[in-house]
Amino acid sequence: MHKALAAGPTKNPSNFYSTWQAYYEMTKPKVVMLLLLTALVGMCLASETWISWQILLAGLTGIGFLSSAAAVVNHVVDRRIDSQMARTFNRPMPKGKVTPQKALLFAAALSVMGYIILELWVNRLTALLTLASLVGYAVVYTMYLKRATPQNIVIGGLAGAAPPLLGWASVTGEINAEALLLVLIIFTWTPPHFWALAIHREKDYARAQVPMLPVTHGIEFTKTSILLYTVLLCVVCLLPYLIGMTGLIYLIGSSLLNAGFLYYAWKLKFASTSETAMQTFRFSIIHLMVLFVVLLVDHYLKF
Repeated sequence: MHKALAAGPTKNPSNFYSTWQAYYEMTKPKVVMLLLLTALVGMCLASETWISWQILLAGLTGIGFLSSAAAVVNHVVDRRIDSQMARTFNRPMPKGKVTPQKALLFAAALSVMGYIILELWVNRLTALLTLASLVGYAVVYTMYLKRATPQNIVIGGLAGAAPPLLGWASVTGEINAEALLLVLIIFTWTPPHFWALAIHREKDYARAQVPMLPVTHGIEFTKTSILLYTVLLCVVCLLPYLIGMTGLIYLIGSSLLNAGFLYYAWKLKFASTSETAMQTFRFSIIHLMVLFVVLLVDHYLKF
């Protein structure tokens, strides 16, 4: 009896931690944190004063819950694909750590909680826009576009580009042209960001029969597309300054970041090594994260 009592406390916490970790991993926390950063910047840029802590807390929590729910649905729908790819075969669904039914119940709970928080403590527009983003990513992109067209990430990227608009709407209760410009930046950034990863994992996507651009059109075509989209991104990133939305801090910061992205895109096209695609992918994440931090700094220190 004493041995059983001694073994009990060590076994259960371990199982609980393993299960909790699996559910947490399905929410794609790193991706959601980047989305919340862009939503936070959207909130701050929507107001000349400090944001109410109630709106800040409720808005980020509701957007975070619904974004996490979309990520969980993505894990469920893509479990067959994930099991065939080196990058994702260790995810909870392919490993059988969580059943599809339990994962969907978890996603439903996150969705309901997120929507209620936004509806009650933020505003209906934000709640509906965030729900639409969930449907766009989890249903339109994951269930259909990802398997139907090599332009999947271009069209489906709109859902992932929405958080700045969601943040803006949570503060103002309306859709603004400047908020849509922030969406346009992420929308233009998404293809070169994701296609760099797709080049690195081209064999995986081919084996899983996912029509990513490198699989359907070849790696060289994809490299050219990345370079052209990066040039377009550089132009789009100038627009906030040109319309008077931002000041010199943003102009200098964004120009340096865009020069870095352009360097990696150029190198990927004309002087690529086996590591260049992943280097480009990693830098693209830094690019977006720092770009939105620069937007925030510029907003409060504009000159």
